[in-house]
Amino acid sequence: MQNVIRRRLRLSLSVATVWRLLKRHGWSWQAPARRALERDEHAVELWKREVWPRVKASRRPMGAGSSSRTKPDSP
Repeated sequence: MQNVIRRRLRLSLSVATVWRLLKRHGWSWQAPARRALERDEHAVELWKREVWPRVKASRRPMGAGSSSRTKPDSP
């Protein structure tokens, strides 16, 4: 979550601060107690190898810019 905040909002927050913000908004850390019995390990590996590289490559690059209407974007 800390990395998402840094990338999306360009803010650097400590882990403790992120945790406090999440708790304040009703979020909690949760992890599954066990893996699903229906999980198909072969299908997961196939997806990671074939689909994930395409999905990952299709992301738009983060470019420099300004959200201000009075300040022009950087070239």
